[in-house]
Amino acid sequence: MSSDIKILVAEDDRAVSNLISTSLKAAGYRIITVYNGNEAVTGTASHSPDIILLDLGLPDIDGIEVIKKIRGWTETPIIVISARTDDPDKIEALDAGADDYLTKPFSVDELMARIRATLRRLVHLRNAAASDSVYENGPLRIDYSSGCVYLSGEEVHLTALEYKLLSLLARNTGKVLTHRYIIQNVWGSAWESDLGTLRVFMASLRKKLGENDGAPRFIATHIGIGYRMMRID
Repeated sequence: MSSDIKILVAEDDRAVSNLISTSLKAAGYRIITVYNGNEAVTGTASHSPDIILLDLGLPDIDGIEVIKKIRGWTETPIIVISARTDDPDKIEALDAGADDYLTKPFSVDELMARIRATLRRLVHLRNAAASDSVYENGPLRIDYSSGCVYLSGEEVHLTALEYKLLSLLARNTGKVLTHRYIIQNVWGSAWESDLGTLRVFMASLRKKLGENDGAPRFIATHIGIGYRMMRID
């Protein structure tokens, strides 16, 4: 499948760009290399890559703005590769629409693993499009048409907000959703004052999913950032 996958690499450091491109080509991926933000935007539009690898510190446009521009018209997965290691930088990139965040220096093996994980999510999303009314993840099943949730065949009774929270996480399986993003999409309000409320609802949701009773751990916590729905095999 690799030979059919196009990856756009937006990195102004030629040495890093060459390392990434050479490694990806060796793995059989097709590569488009660009060296600034404007080229990243136009390259995405003209080449329709399957994945975008994006450095935040581009010389003409900050990478956050590039993400926002691209997100204006496509959901192509964006993996940020950046020397910015602080949580606020990661949160800002994820809030802007990035799907994953890898900090420099990084290992080629980890980069490849992140790409494979992203491709698995793409395959799942494309398969799910044919049956968009039902979500299945291990023993968890959500019937969106009826608004019902089942765990190992037994109905789970959720409040309206718990259902909305679970659905948001499920529709973004494998993707880290920040506290701010979740609260804005579930409650429609500012996140600073409602973070405690989110934690309460998350604890209640996890209990109803049986995570405290030995059931699979569906929801991962990213401390200081947000939550992620895990794919259960």
